[in-house]
Amino acid sequence: MGIINKSRVKSPWVVHFDCNSCNGCDIETLACLTPMYDVERFGIVNVGNPKHADVLVVTGSVNKRNIRVLENLYNQIPDPKAVVAVGACASTGGIFKECYNVVGGIDKVIPVDVYVPGCCPRPEAIIDGIVQAMAKMEEKARQMKNPVNKHEGVTEDQVKA
Repeated sequence: MGIINKSRVKSPWVVHFDCNSCNGCDIETLACLTPMYDVERFGIVNVGNPKHADVLVVTGSVNKRNIRVLENLYNQIPDPKAVVAVGACASTGGIFKECYNVVGGIDKVIPVDVYVPGCCPRPEAIIDGIVQAMAKMEEKARQMKNPVNKHEGVTEDQVKA
């Protein structure tokens, strides 16, 4: 379990993975890092190692050859984590949905917290999606810190019995 602190929520580190796309969403995702959009003003930092990341940003549809890679990346990110599906392909499979090797959107493989619609979405929409993911991370961190007691209202003797 990862360390839960406010800095992770206020300044998330993002790792980007392109499953299988036309690269339109990738170009717009990279545009977020340029001075024109300056995603770092929100405290968002792009990293290359999933073990250092808080948010997984995925573009493109999932195909049979990259399912394991996507699962491995997701599993390497410490909890609490958030996943953002950028674009129509990551959300539903998009124009590639009917291809023989395409499974569909990334939610067929890993849980998704935020969907950013569009083909391809504008950088402002991608930034907004990551900011929404930060709120989801904060909620997950709160749940990890204060888990719901499954035995609430049950005495200790009843649990042992």
